[in-house]
Amino acid sequence: MRIKSFISLIFTIALITACDDNTATLGVDMMPESDFMTSHCDSFEVNTASYPVGNSVLARTSMSYFGQFTDPETGTIVKSDFLAQFHCNEYFSFPEKVVDNKITKAEIKLYIDKFVGDSLTSFKLSVYPLNKILDPEQNYYTDIDPTKYYDTNAKPIAEKWFTLSDRTISDEDRWDSDYYNNINISLPASFGQAIYDGYLQDPEIFTNTSTWAESDIPGSKGFYFKLESGDGAMAYIDIAQLNLHFKYYDDTYQKDTTGICQFAATEEVIQANRFTNSNLEVLLEDNSGTYIKSPAGIFTIATLPIEEITELATNDTINSAKITFVRYNDKTDSKFKLEIPQKLLMVRLDDYNNGFFEKYSLIDNKTSYIATFNSQKNTYEFPNIAKLLTHCLNEKLYGTPTENWDKVLLIPVEATYDSSNILVKLSHDFSMSSAKLVGGVHPVGLEIIHSSFNTSYY
Repeated sequence: MRIKSFISLIFTIALITACDDNTATLGVDMMPESDFMTSHCDSFEVNTASYPVGNSVLARTSMSYFGQFTDPETGTIVKSDFLAQFHCNEYFSFPEKVVDNKITKAEIKLYIDKFVGDSLTSFKLSVYPLNKILDPEQNYYTDIDPTKYYDTNAKPIAEKWFTLSDRTISDEDRWDSDYYNNINISLPASFGQAIYDGYLQDPEIFTNTSTWAESDIPGSKGFYFKLESGDGAMAYIDIAQLNLHFKYYDDTYQKDTTGICQFAATEEVIQANRFTNSNLEVLLEDNSGTYIKSPAGIFTIATLPIEEITELATNDTINSAKITFVRYNDKTDSKFKLEIPQKLLMVRLDDYNNGFFEKYSLIDNKTSYIATFNSQKNTYEFPNIAKLLTHCLNEKLYGTPTENWDKVLLIPVEATYDSSNILVKLSHDFSMSSAKLVGGVHPVGLEIIHSSFNTSYY
């Protein structure tokens, strides 16, 4: 519904603000008064609602997430475990003189970039080798079914109880500048031996990641890291590394030396996160506002008032259109509050459903925009979505509109910029974050400035 309208006469306002004092009115003095432009400002109501994602968004990320966490503000629960391949360097090789051709130790280390929650919470994980390749040409989503990729009847090759703050090391070591917090998972030495024996039989298998993954060598297709129990924290794992330890004869020093070979989960291979959200129904039914919740939880959907705007846009030009989403403050008294989503993507619902992220799309400031959270104002502001309104309007009037032609989504995203501050990558934000926005039964205001040339003398 239109809230207000007022008219003010302006003299080519865009020209005036762009020019200096000497040229600001150039051409205006020669125009008849009947050609002066009239500017109008109107406000409309935008209806919004929380939009369930259904645990399924594109899982394209180089970060892995592991744990379970209950949000103290909303009571919702997020659980995550993951599948990961391990990269084989091109023309990988072991040293020639491995002592007794023996692997002395095998392990996997999951290096923790950061975490949310209580670092002393106890978790249990199990590790299963994959028996099916994660195809790098395929898209994987956060509702992936791990049972399709490992033998569910087999026992795990390793189990581990752990806390995110490793209490098995001294405080002195923990605070050492060279220490990188990690979950250290011991594997049977025989598992590492099978990898080494496979190398001795056919080194060509280790030519690259593809030949390695297509082999029958244990671990070559990756692992499933399954969360068995625990609640209270979520780890952000930026490196997963398979280490094989051995001794070899060093010709330079003429003695036996400890060696290690590494296979790491990197951006060149797949890390497929699986997220499960629980208790979201309470938030979806709360119409006192709308929610943005990641990972893979809730977006906000907005219906643009295009039908009402049609009335004013028939003879006028839409110059600018501003919409601001206000965040409610989190009043929860907890030291484990979730972060606030820092960037929101506004994109048409149809574009999202038609593979916006799958196509590696970037914003075009026509049908997609980005807003950054303003901590001082507690808002996400989209200063000018006029092109979006015009695009939707033209589609309605002259195209073949779909059922969702007037709907957009607000999606938490991670944006990557190059050294020139040019956006080069957009992906879903999988960090633990949450925000409640003004909306639902309280429509959001859309301010539109539109103009037309006078057809009569004032």
